[in-house]
Amino acid sequence: MQHLTLFLIVALTSFHRGTAVDHGASDTQCPVIIKVLNAVNGTSAANLHMQIYRRSEDLSWQQLNTGVTGVNGEVHDLATEADFVPGLYKVHFNTADYWRALGYVSFHECVNVIFRVDASAHQHYTLALLLSPYSYSTTGVIRDAH
Repeated sequence: MQHLTLFLIVALTSFHRGTAVDHGASDTQCPVIIKVLNAVNGTSAANLHMQIYRRSEDLSWQQLNTGVTGVNGEVHDLATEADFVPGLYKVHFNTADYWRALGYVSFHECVNVIFRVDASAHQHYTLALLLSPYSYSTTGVIRDAH
């Protein structure tokens, strides 16, 4: 089981199909990247809608942006580095709509992934999500920017 889990983590954090997103010499447009894999058929999860929120001081969630995965299962440009300040963040994945569009009935209406951005300067976050109609798994990778 540990080998399968390790394989899935590696696959989620490294899979890529389609055209790479080029941010030029500056990485300020992409401090968080979302990658989603459909575990039913082992392909990238295209056309999955999501919203990203930041927790405010009054403990409410303030929406920063929305996104939809491309053919490569990825979403870039959800936040700029200026907006991606230390704090608590939530990515809300509309999984029931995704599965319904593919002809499946899903158990979960949505997946919410809540994570913390610390005070370390200029780090980039990759949030990977592995989906099936009745389960999901997520992992995060934090790296220093190039």
